[in-house]
Amino acid sequence: MAKFLALTSRGLLDVLESEFKELGFKRFHKTPHGVSFEGSWAECYRANLELRTATRVVLPLLDFTAYRPEELYQQIRRHDYTKYIDPASQTLAVEASVRDCGEFRDQRFVAMKVKDAVVDQFRDQLGLRPSVNTDSPDLRLMIRGVKHEFSLSLDTSGPALSFRGYRREGASAPLREHLAAGLLKMTGWTPDKPLVDLMCGSGTWLIEAALMAQKTPPGSLRQGFAFERLKNFDPDVWSEVLSHSLEQEDTEPTRPPQLYGFDLASEAISASRANARRAGVEEFIRFQRSAVDQVQLPEELKAAPPGVVVVNPPYGQRLGESHELDDLYQDLAYTLKREFAGWSCYLLSGDAERTQALKLKATRRFPVHNGAIECRFLEYKINR
Repeated sequence: MAKFLALTSRGLLDVLESEFKELGFKRFHKTPHGVSFEGSWAECYRANLELRTATRVVLPLLDFTAYRPEELYQQIRRHDYTKYIDPASQTLAVEASVRDCGEFRDQRFVAMKVKDAVVDQFRDQLGLRPSVNTDSPDLRLMIRGVKHEFSLSLDTSGPALSFRGYRREGASAPLREHLAAGLLKMTGWTPDKPLVDLMCGSGTWLIEAALMAQKTPPGSLRQGFAFERLKNFDPDVWSEVLSHSLEQEDTEPTRPPQLYGFDLASEAISASRANARRAGVEEFIRFQRSAVDQVQLPEELKAAPPGVVVVNPPYGQRLGESHELDDLYQDLAYTLKREFAGWSCYLLSGDAERTQALKLKATRRFPVHNGAIECRFLEYKINR
């Protein structure tokens, strides 16, 4: 049994914990830094493959206190890294993040010190030092320090789990895939409800919804994971995990989801369609070029029960002058009231003051982060 830690963006921790329960994991609990879970490496494989709202799965190795470089070096030497890779043919990298750690002000220095301790251990035990490869290492170690308290973890994911592999084209400030999935879960949307994105950008919300509807494991779209490069990787166990997960997939659901995306930019519509095609869900989504004030409720939804509207409008001054954004929000409110009475609308806002132009009262507010931007995910009930 090993203890792993699934990480996610700020604001999604409760959603990630709920996802562990939905997927049937047995031994897990929420921590201030992520969701910790215990199990075999097969459970680690499955977490990387199936979690929609995680950004990374790591194996915690060490927790310690250090005030001086020599202390850091000696503490890192406590763990045996030679069991993970072959120094003759494989590489490593160290990522560091430090805050309020006295003379450890430069994260590059911390990364270098950790790297020195690790490669020196290889040299002392095996007579070989692995090379460093910061772009695509076989072993990636992550060191985090806050007020002299350090934690060292081994990355089992590789590129962030957000990168499913389907999105090669998109808007200038795209919504990360794991965040789109997490926000969808916050809305309570289920595949039997219509979903409309009024500013679909690169189509991420709708693609993630379609993947949920057909129960596609999000990691199955990727090229690979970091755990596949480790010495202890068991391809037979991985094949069994992957096969079992794919057996649950329903690529031809009896009731296909009703998913609609609108955007003013023709290049956004083209990118959304291309991304949906790569994800294998193009047939489930209807994209249409339209200004937000010209959007009409699709004819086939007029007799259907109300659904969910999602929208991620521009933040700050991305459109230029302030009045342009005010006009955009007013157009959005006009369309919501005219076409989507009785629906629930969820808006991701990185500009709290701007939402006042909607002249709608939010019924719930969720603090989340879209990358480095502190946002609010706002719920509006559109009255009839």
